[in-house]
Amino acid sequence: MTGQDPAGHDAAAAAGAGQEAAGVGAVIRALAITVSNRAAAGIYEDRSGPVLARLLAEAGCAVDGPLVVPDGAAVEVALRDAVAGGYHVVVTTGGTGLTPGDLTPEMTGRVLDREIPGIAEAIRAAGIAAGVPAAMLSRGLAGLADGVLVVNLAGSTGGVRDGMAVLAPVLRHAVDQAHGGDHPRAEAAG
Repeated sequence: MTGQDPAGHDAAAAAGAGQEAAGVGAVIRALAITVSNRAAAGIYEDRSGPVLARLLAEAGCAVDGPLVVPDGAAVEVALRDAVAGGYHVVVTTGGTGLTPGDLTPEMTGRVLDREIPGIAEAIRAAGIAAGVPAAMLSRGLAGLADGVLVVNLAGSTGGVRDGMAVLAPVLRHAVDQAHGGDHPRAEAAG
């Protein structure tokens, strides 16, 4: 899906052209991962993963998933497999809270080379601004793992919507930067 910037240009085509120069290509490959012990066990239906996959597609990504995994070591395995599998972006939903079984940030931290705290902070701030005070309890991380952007979102459809509203506008630029792209420059007024 493509959008237009305020000047009426095809933003996806312009961003894609810059990514080809940086070696990313016009298509961003994304994987959506749902982290839920109950959904992985078939106890209940995954609701947030399909929303995440749809929103990633709307952000211009070619999306696989949602892959549903239980929390804990399976998250680390799924993330490492995604990095090895050539994805540009991996976004998880679930496992970021305070319960003893919420281990997604710890598993993500084992995989990341560099954290990008501004993304996680902005996602929490947007949730709070949207009237969800519990958004500050999310321990989700964001960062790079061998050039792959990894972002943890809360395990609710609302948390996914709020998180993707923050992530989508910077997603293409973040992926481009992770692969050596330059910052976009405004054309000098003539």
